Amino acid sequence: MKVSVIVPALNEAGVIEETLKSAVDAFEVIVADGGSLDGILQRAARCGAKVISTRAGRPSRGRQMDAGADASSGDALLFLHADSILPEGWAGMVKAALADDGVVAGAFSLSIVSDRRIFRVIEAAVNFRASRLGLIYGDQAIFARREAFLNCGGFNKLPLMEDVDCVKRLRKFGRVVVLKDRVKTSARRWEKNGVARSTLRNWLVLLLWFIGVSPARLYGIYYAQE
Repeated sequence: MKVSVIVPALNEAGVIEETLKSAVDAFEVIVADGGSLDGILQRAARCGAKVISTRAGRPSRGRQMDAGADASSGDALLFLHADSILPEGWAGMVKAALADDGVVAGAFSLSIVSDRRIFRVIEAAVNFRASRLGLIYGDQAIFARREAFLNCGGFNKLPLMEDVDCVKRLRKFGRVVVLKDRVKTSARRWEKNGVARSTLRNWLVLLLWFIGVSPARLYGIYYAQE
């Protein structure tokens, strides 16, 4: 099985090289850029990644990932955030999970790169939410069979909640698993606006999505706090 890794990015030159190094076992790596101005394109190319541009309209991670999927040729697709690091041996883990014909997609458990104890609590909550409630976010490195991803409609180019929405639709085609092995992600988005504030905002957006608030409106609520 050939696994394509797709990395949506916007001005992530400072972290992209470490992220791409963690994806070394991929069949191919595609960086889907949303209009960066910080030199990330050159750094990604030096790491051997294929770089595509998705500059039309406002930056949208969902649109970037869909464009990356369109440009890929692997049997399976893994979507990796630009500030996240895959665990050693990740490719074998993905292939082993998808060796079960009943499994169409999955994700890793989450580890946040910080020594602060509060992040251990957040990790526990995130991993409970994913494994027990089935609510998987993109920072957990979602992967899927190519056919299932295309059949479910991909990320639908949504401005927010594209990850949770996509996983929900993937479940119509088979099981979605959460691996015990952990992908490491940066703590910066929590630390930027405060851990408590960021966590409450994330849960609020999730709740509003569940009751039917549109992704476009959620985008405004989420980024109004940035």
